Amino acid sequence: MKIIVDANVVFSGILNTNGKIGDLLINSKKHFDFIAPYFLRHEIRKHYNKIISISGLTIDQVEEAEYQVTKDITYISEEQIKESNWLYAENLVADIDPKDISYIAFSKQFNCKIWSGDKQLSNGLLKKGFKNIITTEELFQIRKKLEKK
Repeated sequence: MKIIVDANVVFSGILNTNGKIGDLLINSKKHFDFIAPYFLRHEIRKHYNKIISISGLTIDQVEEAEYQVTKDITYISEEQIKESNWLYAENLVADIDPKDISYIAFSKQFNCKIWSGDKQLSNGLLKKGFKNIITTEELFQIRKKLEKK
């Protein structure tokens, strides 16, 4: 199952590698194919100081947490997304959060769900009939079922 990983999910995983989100990102490779826009790598590094401030971790610890959390994410260039999917995404999220356009475009391109903890985004998309969103709890339950097989 292919899943698009939102930046807030990765940040949460880095801040708490032992939490549910960290666990899913670190220990789900055999069940999920995590993908993300390439710019996410830049976003993470751009916010190192904030992560250090919030977590109390050293830069080395943040880098190690980032490695553990992102090692199984495949980064895909935004250039691989069709223009029609960008336009669709832009129209869909213009009044919700334009910074999330790429997640919607990727979801449309790869026909997969977006894993996001952003309630404003999730609720706004659901109100517009966009259902390709998955929560941490839903993902956790899917993995649990897959592990029983």
